[in-house]
Amino acid sequence: MTYEFLQHYWWLLVSVLGALLVFLMFVQGGNTLLFSLGRTPEERRMLINSTGRKWELTFTTLVTFGGAFFASFPLFYSTSFGGAYWLWMIILFSFVVQAVSYEFQNKLGNFLGPKTFQCCLVLNGIIAPLLVGGAVATFFNGSNFLVEKANLTGGMMPVISRWANASNGLDALLDPWNLILGLAVFFLSRILGLLYYVNNINDVEIRSRGRKLLVGNTVLFLIFFLAFLVRTLLKDGYAYDPVTGVVSMEAMKYLHNLLDMWYLLIILLVGVVMVLYGIARTIFDNVFIKGIWFTGIGVVLTVLVLLLIAGWNNTAYYPSNVDLQSSLTIMNSCSSEFTLHTMAIVSLFIPFVLAYIAYAWYALDKKKIDKREIAGGDAY
Repeated sequence: MTYEFLQHYWWLLVSVLGALLVFLMFVQGGNTLLFSLGRTPEERRMLINSTGRKWELTFTTLVTFGGAFFASFPLFYSTSFGGAYWLWMIILFSFVVQAVSYEFQNKLGNFLGPKTFQCCLVLNGIIAPLLVGGAVATFFNGSNFLVEKANLTGGMMPVISRWANASNGLDALLDPWNLILGLAVFFLSRILGLLYYVNNINDVEIRSRGRKLLVGNTVLFLIFFLAFLVRTLLKDGYAYDPVTGVVSMEAMKYLHNLLDMWYLLIILLVGVVMVLYGIARTIFDNVFIKGIWFTGIGVVLTVLVLLLIAGWNNTAYYPSNVDLQSSLTIMNSCSSEFTLHTMAIVSLFIPFVLAYIAYAWYALDKKKIDKREIAGGDAY
């Protein structure tokens, strides 16, 4: 395994984690629907217990995503997680609020009442997808940071990357295209949440309402996502010379990446078709409840391709809008060859971990949630 292969391999693994994270955002999307889909306290408890079985997977994937970036591309970790810390701290804090809300809303001594914690779940469902989508959009639109590797030899605690302003990442929300992708991820999470509820909750009213709500959320998702996708494919992108490492602007770079790596274009088209098939069949077929699997797999494939074209084919995956040569690539921001090689061996255990997750998922969902389970008292 060459050093170049390891760099591409680890960008692939990080991209897979990012794609899985977007899919698992169905928990957040489902939580935003607590009061529109659940009309009674009993129905809301069914919704909460449905996503309550899976919320740890989303948070764990987010932490693993950050850990994988730290191990394989430490300069990105120090630049984004260290420089844009307000953006990431808000995301993490919203997940902490989510965990507390699940556990304490129906505990004895809760003087705030269940509705307060349910509102906190809705808040997490809005903030997390919106900000995660905005953060991913900076891979294509750039951020305001500086990297000065010469500082590595200066002083006891060298600082080689820093944010160029005092916003520490919140300036990403000032770019309307970052917000557009954030809104696309937000409505996508709601779609996934609806599909998951239809599959996981055995209740005629909730399934009927869920199919109706799918229509409006799908229209809004398509508007924001297609706008971002078309603009990204037609805009100038950030290319680098693999020999000199010099970063330069290239017209329609991301479109060229798709055409050069034709297999990714095929995967993207398959992903989009699967997303639309799962949604459309759920809307028009009243007995079909497996849309989450078609749409979920399609989402993973689509997001995976977007992340791969952001980093592969000599593309700067984290561009700097302040200093173009400070932009991060998989070549100039990765760990040593020894580290990547050692972690590559450890990564061979990933299929066993995925198999365990799949089995645990199956075991938890073997019995659909219904009103009798909620009435039994063994619930959030």
